[in-house]
Amino acid sequence: MATPTALPVSSAPFTPRDVPVFPSVPLSADAAPFTPQGADVWQRGTRSQTEAERLFCRCAAKLRGLRADSSHLREELNLLFDQLISENFNRNLEPSINIRPEDVCILLVNASRLVPMSQEHLIVKLCKLVHHLLNQLKVIMDEQTLDILLKYITAGLETCSTWTHPGILQALATVVYGNGPQCHQHLDNLLGNGGILLRYSSPSQPDMDLRHVALTCMANICVRISGQPPLDDRHKSVCFSVFLQTLQEARPDDADELFYCIVIQAALKGLHCCLLGGKWKFGGDEVVGSVLAALKRLMFQGAPGVSVEWPAVLYPAPLPHYESPSAPKPDHEAPKPTEAAKDGGGKASANKKRRSRGKVNKKATAEESRRDDEDDGETAALAPHKTGSATVSLYPSWKRNTSDSEFSDPEGSAQSKLRLSHARVRQGALHCLLAVVKWVEKRTLYGYWSSFIPEAPVGNGAAPTLTLLTIILKDPSPKVRTCALQALSAMLDGSRQFLAVAEDTASPRTSFTPFSFTLAAAVRELHRSLSLALIAETSPHTLTQVIKCLAHLVSNAPYHRLRPGLLSSLWKQIRPYVRHRDANVRVSALTLYGALVTTQAPLPEVQLLLQQPEGSSTSGGFTPQDSRSLNWRQPSETSSPRAPRTPKEAEAGPPWLLKLCAALVTQPREEQSDGEGVGGLALEPSPVRLEALQVLSHLVRGYISLTQACLCETGRLSARCLAESDPSIQLHGAKLLEELGTGIIQQHQADSNVPEAARVPLNQVVQFWTEVLSGPLNGALQNQQHPTLQTSACDTLASILPQAFAQLPDKMQLMCITVLLGLTYSDSDLVKMAAVRALGVYVLFPCLREDLMFVADTANVILAALDDRSSNIRAKAAWSLGNLTDTLLINMDCVEVDFHAEMSDMLLLKMLQAATRAAADKDKVKCNAVRALGNLLHFLHEGQLSRAAFRQPLEDAVRALVKTVQSVATMKVRWNACYALGKAFKNPDLPLESACWSGDALAALCNVVASCKNFKVRIKSAAALAVPAHRRCYGDVERFSHVWSSLAAALQSSEDTSNFLEFRYSASLRHTLSRALLHLLRLGLPSDLPAIAASLAGEEGSGVREHLLKYLRAEGTAGEEKDAAVGDALDPQQRVDSLQQTVERLKAMEADMEEQKSGKEVVICFLEDLLKACEKP
Repeated sequence: MATPTALPVSSAPFTPRDVPVFPSVPLSADAAPFTPQGADVWQRGTRSQTEAERLFCRCAAKLRGLRADSSHLREELNLLFDQLISENFNRNLEPSINIRPEDVCILLVNASRLVPMSQEHLIVKLCKLVHHLLNQLKVIMDEQTLDILLKYITAGLETCSTWTHPGILQALATVVYGNGPQCHQHLDNLLGNGGILLRYSSPSQPDMDLRHVALTCMANICVRISGQPPLDDRHKSVCFSVFLQTLQEARPDDADELFYCIVIQAALKGLHCCLLGGKWKFGGDEVVGSVLAALKRLMFQGAPGVSVEWPAVLYPAPLPHYESPSAPKPDHEAPKPTEAAKDGGGKASANKKRRSRGKVNKKATAEESRRDDEDDGETAALAPHKTGSATVSLYPSWKRNTSDSEFSDPEGSAQSKLRLSHARVRQGALHCLLAVVKWVEKRTLYGYWSSFIPEAPVGNGAAPTLTLLTIILKDPSPKVRTCALQALSAMLDGSRQFLAVAEDTASPRTSFTPFSFTLAAAVRELHRSLSLALIAETSPHTLTQVIKCLAHLVSNAPYHRLRPGLLSSLWKQIRPYVRHRDANVRVSALTLYGALVTTQAPLPEVQLLLQQPEGSSTSGGFTPQDSRSLNWRQPSETSSPRAPRTPKEAEAGPPWLLKLCAALVTQPREEQSDGEGVGGLALEPSPVRLEALQVLSHLVRGYISLTQACLCETGRLSARCLAESDPSIQLHGAKLLEELGTGIIQQHQADSNVPEAARVPLNQVVQFWTEVLSGPLNGALQNQQHPTLQTSACDTLASILPQAFAQLPDKMQLMCITVLLGLTYSDSDLVKMAAVRALGVYVLFPCLREDLMFVADTANVILAALDDRSSNIRAKAAWSLGNLTDTLLINMDCVEVDFHAEMSDMLLLKMLQAATRAAADKDKVKCNAVRALGNLLHFLHEGQLSRAAFRQPLEDAVRALVKTVQSVATMKVRWNACYALGKAFKNPDLPLESACWSGDALAALCNVVASCKNFKVRIKSAAALAVPAHRRCYGDVERFSHVWSSLAAALQSSEDTSNFLEFRYSASLRHTLSRALLHLLRLGLPSDLPAIAASLAGEEGSGVREHLLKYLRAEGTAGEEKDAAVGDALDPQQRVDSLQQTVERLKAMEADMEEQKSGKEVVICFLEDLLKACEKP
C-alpha cells in the first residue's frame, strides 16, 4: 500500500470567489453537452495543457454540472472517478503538470457533497480518489477543505460497512499527513478514549490490513513538516504508547508473516515520527529500556539462525546482556559447525566457493577477483570466533553466499517479498534506534552501550552477543548495514568523555576486570569488526559509512591510554581507498585520515606512521612484525622492516600524507580512478580536494614539526588555491595558511618546549610570509562578494609571527595595517569582527606597540566597534581593547620615552568610559571589558587622576568593577573583575586611602573571598587583597580587621566545597590566603593587633597556624606547590626570613594602650611559635 505523502494544510482557506462563475443552463436530455466557458477558466496562460490537465479540467467541469437529484448520478460519478483515478498525475514523472491546489480542493469538496453515505462503493472510490490526487499532486489543503474531508471520512467510518474501512482509512492517512496540529478538533474522536484509530490499531484487532492502515494514520498525524507546529504532547504520548505496544507484541500464530511485517513497519514509522519531535518526553529509564529492547529484537527480524529469547526491557548496566537461546539443542546431539566456520575451515571450501562464483559469472573482472580473495581472508579471520558457538548459529556472512541475497530470487516470488519485508523492518528499527540515540541524553544512553556494542570477540565456547556489529558484518541488505553503521556512528559521536576512562596499558588483573579495561576491550573489538567490514564491503554507499564510522571511533577513543597498534593497522588498511573509484569513498577515507592526525595530536604512534616511507604503507595486511616495528614505546626499533631507513632520513622529507593530499589538490586525477571517461587534465572532484585541504590543515596543526620541511611549498599550494575561482577552495587555502602561521607562532612562544634547533628558522618564516603577501591573498582580502573568504584572510594576517612581521618590507607591513584598518568599516559583521581581532593581535607586536600613531588609530577603531549593534563585534572589540591596554602597561615599563606624556589624555578618557560601558554589557563582552578597566586604572598617573575630567569616570570605573565582582555573572567574568581590582591597587597614584569607593571595593573582595563557591574567583580576590603596599590603603582599624577576619575565615573553609572539581584549586587557594595574611601582618599597626590577637587566640587560630606552617614549609605534593606558587617568587627560606623580619618589626613597635600591648604579645608569641615549628624537621 502506498505511503501517503500529502503536504500540510495552508493557513489560508479558499473563498467562494475562487470558484469560476458559469452561466445558468437548464437541465434537459436534449441540451448540448456542457463545456467550460473558456480554455483559460481552469488553466490560465498561453502554455499548452498536458493530457492530464485537460482530463482534470473536463472531469472537474462535469462534476460541477452534476446535481444530487440526477437519476444518472451514480453512473456519472463512477465514470468520472474512474477516469481521474486511472490518470497519472505524478509530478515526478511529468513535472509540467500544473493543476492548482485550490482546484483540487474544490473538486474533492464537491465530490464529497454528491456522494451520500448510502453509496458505499462510491465512498470507497471517492476515498481512493482523495488518496490519488493528494498523494500525487502534493496538494496543500486549506483548513476548510481539511475540516470537510475529515468530517466526511469519520462519518463514513461510523456509518459504512466494515469492508469499506481499509479504503476510508487510507484516505484518512493521506488527509492527516503532516496536519496533526490542524486536526485538533477531530483528534479526540480519532485518538481519545475509545477513538476510531485506537480501536482499529488495537492488538485485539484481527484484521492485519486494518491495523496497518490505522497505524499509518497515527504515524501521519505525528509527522511534523518543517515550519509547522508539533503535535501536542498528550496525543503524541497516546500514539507513542500504541506504537510501542505494537512493537512489543509477538506475531500471532495465525497471522501471516508478511502482513505482520507490514504492520510492524507502520508502527516503526510512527515511533520514528514521535522520536523526531525533540528531546525525550515519554518517560524515564524504564520506558527507554522498553523501547531499546523492542528495537533490538526487530533489528534481527527475519535473520536466519537467530532464535533467542529477547528481554522485554533493557536495563542500564556496565556488563553486556547475553540473549539466552529459546530452544537449546539436546546434550546428546553433536553441535554442528556454523556456516561461518564451514566457509573459513580450509582451502578446499574456499576453492569451492571461488569455483562456484566462476560458474555464475565467468567474465568476472579483476576487481571482483580481488574482492573474492579478500572475502576468503575475512572468512579465515572470522572462523576462530565462530567455531565455539553451538547454541546460536548466526547466518553466514552476506559476502559468502550471494545466492541468498534478497535481490537474487526471481522477481515477485513470495520468498523474495518476505525477505524484502524483513529487511525493511530491520531498517525501520535501526532508524528508530538512530532517533533514540540522537534525542535521549548521552549520559542516560551510556548505560545501554553493552547491549549494542560487544566488549570482546566471541570465542572459547561463549555465547555470541547480537549487536550492531553483528548486523554490520552479517546482514545481507546493504541498506540495513548502512543504517546500523549510522546508528553506531551516532553512538560514538560525542562519546569522548565516556571513552576517556578506557585503558589497557597496565597488565590485566586476575581477581576482577576493571571497567576501564572492559571499555578498552570494547574499543578494540570495534576496531576489529569495522576493519573486517571494511575488507568485506562492496557497496560504495555502505563502504562510505564504514569509513565514517571508523572516523567517529578514532575521534573519540583515548589512544594514548591504549596499547599501540590499533591506529597502525587502520592506517595501512585505509590507504587503498584514497584511490577508490567512488568519490564519496575517497572523501570518507580522507576524513578518516583527518581524524587520525587530529586525535590527541601529537600522538607518538601517528607521528611514527607519518615518518614511515611511502612504500611501507602500501601493503594490505598487518602482521605482528609490523606491530613491533611501529611500537613507539620502543624507540630503538623505529624503522620499517620493508624499507630500511634511518630516522634522520625519514624526518628529512615531508610526510607521505602531505604529498598525497597535495597531489589530490593540484594534480589531474587518473582517468581510470573514477571510471567516468574524463580526460587526464580533469582535477579531482571538489569534495575530494576540499577534504584533502582539511587533512592538510589538521596535519599542520598537530604535526608542524613534520611539515615544516616543506613550508614554502605548502604556502605555494595555498596560494594556488587562493588563485582559483571556486570560493570553497579559496577559503580552505586561506585556512591552511592560517594553520601554518599558528603552528609557527606556537613553536616560537616563550613557553614552548620545542628546542631552538627544531623550530622553523626565522629567515625561512620571513621568506614564507613575503611570498604569501605577494600572492593572491590581497585579492582575497578585497573580495567583497565572499565575506567568509575575507574573514579567513584577516585571520591569516593575524597569524603572522611577530618577529617575522618586524623583518618584512615596510610596504608589506603598511599594507597589512592599512587593509585591516579599512576592513573594520566593512558591511559584513564577520569581516569587521575578524579585522578588529587582527588589530588586537597586531597591537601586541613589539615592532608596533611602540608606534604611537598605530596604537592611537587602533584605539579609535576599537572604540567605534565597541558601539556596534552586534554583540559579537563588541566582544572582539573588548578583547582587542584588553590587548591594547596590556600594551600600555608593557610600554610603561619598557619604553625609554615617557609613554604617559605621549599618550593623549582625551583618548585615555574615552577608553576608560567605553570600557566602563562595556562592563555592563553581555558576559562575553564584560569579561574583557573589566580586564581593560584594570589595566587602565593601573596605567593612569597622578597628573591625570587629579584632573576634574577623570574624577567621575574613575569612580564609575571602580564601581563597575565592584558591581561585577558582586554580580551573578559567569565565574570567568568575576575572576577577571577581581584580577582587575588587583591591577588597579598596584597603581601607587590611586587614592585608596581617601577615595569614597575604596571601602566598597575592599568589602566586595572580602565578601567574595569568604563566600564564593568558585575557588578560582576566591584565589584572585585574595590576591587582590594582598596587593596594597601601605597600611593606609586599607583604611581605618575596622576595615583592616574586616579584611583580616575575611581572609582567616576563608582559610578555615578552604576545603569545604560540594563540587569535587574545585578541590584541584584548594592548594592554590590556601597558598594565596596564607600569603595575604602574612602580608597584613607585615603592614599591621599597634591599633590593628588586638583584633588580630583575638582571631589567633580562638579556635580559628589553630587552623590558621596549621595552614601558615604548610605555606612556610612549602608542604604538599610537587604539583600542588608548583601550581600554587605561581606569582610567588619566594622560596621557603625567604618566606621564613620575611616572617622573622615581621616579628622584629612588631617587637620594635611601641604600643600605647594596654589592649594593644596584650595584643602585641599574643601576635608575637604566635609568630615565634610558628618560626620554631618551621625549624623542626
